[in-house]
Amino acid sequence: MTPSSSASAATEFAGLGLGPALLEPLSQLGYEEPTPIQSAAIPPVLEGRDLLGLAATGTGKTAAFALPLLQRIPIGHRAPSALVLVPTRELAIQVAQAVHRYGRVLGVTVLPIYGGQSFQQQLKVLKRGVDVAVATPGRALDHLRRGTLDLGRLRMLVLDEADE
Repeated sequence: MTPSSSASAATEFAGLGLGPALLEPLSQLGYEEPTPIQSAAIPPVLEGRDLLGLAATGTGKTAAFALPLLQRIPIGHRAPSALVLVPTRELAIQVAQAVHRYGRVLGVTVLPIYGGQSFQQQLKVLKRGVDVAVATPGRALDHLRRGTLDLGRLRMLVLDEADE
């Protein structure tokens, strides 16, 4: 990506309402222009509206919900401000990594929560505090039943791959 395309990317994503703290990582990650799902989803999510987004694999759906999520939630609370539910552990890891990459400049903390991983390790991180939890439904329910996942400060809920 050339400097002019980087500036163009920042302008196009800024036109969707994203702030400078999120524009920098997008340029560094090589994003050149918003995809159709990003252009359609980011503005209404930034406005706090509910959204059902459908798009093919590889079209930028994760960025379409993660970027406005990161801009809207308060950072630094002990309980998650956002919960992203995903159907598989692989997707939990992938989405958590993406949210972390986009939100690194903001200092966002992200925890993937899924079965087959140490419950105690997840509990330890939850006690320290996370901004975004990315969880499979089964493990999220385990934590909720045990009272170890506090959703009292939740500002956003995302059902990723809701058709699965």
